[in-house]
Amino acid sequence: MKISTLQEVGIDQKAALDEQGSGLRRNSLSELPDIRSHALVVSGIRRCGKSTLLYQFVKKLGRPFFYFNFDDLRLYDFSVADFGLLDRVIADSGARLLFFDEIQSAERWELYVRQKLDEGFQVIITGSNASLLSRELGSKLTGRHLSKELFPFSYDEYCGFTGQAASAASLDTYLEKGGFPEYLKTGNAEVLTQLQQDILYRDIAARYGLRDAASLHRLFGYLVSNAAQLVSPSKLLSVAGVKSATTVLEYFSYFEAAYLIHLVPCFAWSAKARSLAPKKLYIADPGIIKTGSASFSGNLGALLENFVFTSLRPYTWDLFYFADKDGECDFIVNPHGQHPICVQVTLELTTDDEAREIQGLLAALKFFGQDEGIILTRNTEDIILEQGKRIQVIPAWKYDFAGNGIK
Repeated sequence: MKISTLQEVGIDQKAALDEQGSGLRRNSLSELPDIRSHALVVSGIRRCGKSTLLYQFVKKLGRPFFYFNFDDLRLYDFSVADFGLLDRVIADSGARLLFFDEIQSAERWELYVRQKLDEGFQVIITGSNASLLSRELGSKLTGRHLSKELFPFSYDEYCGFTGQAASAASLDTYLEKGGFPEYLKTGNAEVLTQLQQDILYRDIAARYGLRDAASLHRLFGYLVSNAAQLVSPSKLLSVAGVKSATTVLEYFSYFEAAYLIHLVPCFAWSAKARSLAPKKLYIADPGIIKTGSASFSGNLGALLENFVFTSLRPYTWDLFYFADKDGECDFIVNPHGQHPICVQVTLELTTDDEAREIQGLLAALKFFGQDEGIILTRNTEDIILEQGKRIQVIPAWKYDFAGNGIK
C-alpha cells in the first residue's frame, strides 16, 4: 500500500469518529483501566458501541491519541508489510496512545500490538470475534493484555438514552427495540438487518471459507426464531440442510464467537453430563429477534427470559439452567460460588403456571442448599413462603442484575 493511502484513511476515520461524538456514557467506562504495560481489549458484537466506549475512554484520559480502524474497504489489501508504513504515520502524529478498531481484520495484528507495547505505546483495541481475539491474544500477548466485553445497551442504559423511566411499559418497549445504539437513533430496521448480513456473510462465511452460506443463514433464521428454547445439534440437520451434526456445532461456534447467540448448558457436576444435555439458546439482543426472525410469534415470555439472560451475562460467565425429575429452573447464577442464585422467569405468575414455576425453583433451591430464590416477572411483585424457602417475586425492570437485588 501507499503511505499516502494510510494517511488519508487515518485522517478520514479520525474526523468521522470526532463527528460521531461521545454519545451516552456507558456503564462500562468506569471499569476500564488506564494501563500502559498491557493492551486493553474490548470485544463484543458489531455495532454495540465499542468504538464509542473507547472514544469516551480516550477523552477521559485527555491525551493525544492515534485512531485507526482496520475494518475499512480501502484497507482490503493491507498486509503485514504495511505495518511498517503505519509506523511512520503514527510517528508523524506524535501520539503515544494508540486506538485500533476491529483489529482482527489485520493479519498478524497480535505481533504488531506486542511490538508497540514493547516500544512504550499505550494500546487499546476493539474486536468483534471472540475466538480470533482469544486465540491470538493467548498465543502472542499472554500476560500483556486485559480483556473486557461490551454488549448492546442494557435496559438501564436504554432508559438513560431514551429518557424513559424504569417501568413495565418501558421494559415492553425495550423488548421490542433492543439496545443497538444506531437503531435506537434512527429507528431504521435496515440497520439491524444489514448488521446480521454483515456478520453472517462477511465475518463468518467469508472468514471461514464456507461455501454453503445458505445453510448458515437458514440455521441462524431458525435459532433467532427460537430464543429461550432448548437446542440440540442432531435435531437441526434438516433445518440447516446439512448432513452432519458436527457442521451444526461449527456453525454454533461461529455464531457464538460473533456474539450473535449464547448457549447455556444444563448444570451438572460432571463435565460429560453437561456436554450431553441440550443447551438453552439466547439471542444477543431483542432487536435481532425482531428483525432476524420470519416466524417469531411475539412470545413475550421468551423475550423476557432472553432479556434476563442478556442482563445477567455482562456480570458473569457462570450461568446454567437446572433440570431434574422434580422440575426445571431457568437460571443458576454462579453455581460454583458460595451462594448460588436460583432465578425463575415467567411473564406473569398466573394460577395456571404458579405451581410449576415454584416447583422448579424449589427443586433448584434444594439441590444447591439455598433458602431464598427469585422469580422475575413483567410486573408482578410478591413474597412466597413455601417448604421453608423464601421466594421473592420481582418485576424484572426493578431487579438489580449487577448487585443481584431490588433497585
